[in-house]
Amino acid sequence: MQDDKEMPPADAASDTIPTSGETPEAAPAAADDLARQLEEARAALLYARAEAENIRRRAAEDVQKASRFAVEKFAGSLLSVRDSLEAALATDAGNTQALREGVELTLKQLESAFDGAQVRAESPLGERFDPNRHQALSMVDSDQPANTVVAVMLKGYTLHERVLRPALVTVAKGG
Repeated sequence: MQDDKEMPPADAASDTIPTSGETPEAAPAAADDLARQLEEARAALLYARAEAENIRRRAAEDVQKASRFAVEKFAGSLLSVRDSLEAALATDAGNTQALREGVELTLKQLESAFDGAQVRAESPLGERFDPNRHQALSMVDSDQPANTVVAVMLKGYTLHERVLRPALVTVAKGG
């Protein structure tokens, strides 16, 4: 019995046997061509794997950068708010009207920054109480229908319709 290493596999043997139209010299050329094609396919596979790994790595880096710098635009818009607050603190305390105007300007800058970041204030006075968006601090007797917000102690805020902070409210008991 012969060793398996000495006998070529059945498939390999059939590839090297010349068919009726081939000459014996054409068989090695066909084998060389087949080996070349196999090597090209192997190289293409390795290239595709490397390219896929590079794309995966770049995507992971992009996600990491996006999460690290997601608030960059918002933080940049808050810089002018900080500058205005520092300027207000540096002014003479004797001129309350100028201080008030500066604070109003600072509030407008903050509102502009919030608008740019899709942060919306929510003051639900007169609306129906929504436990997903409001936090009831108390219930009072009122002319309003039951579960209606009758007073807002603190505005709520949303970011792209997601609650950042619920509004702190007083709710009507109903009669």
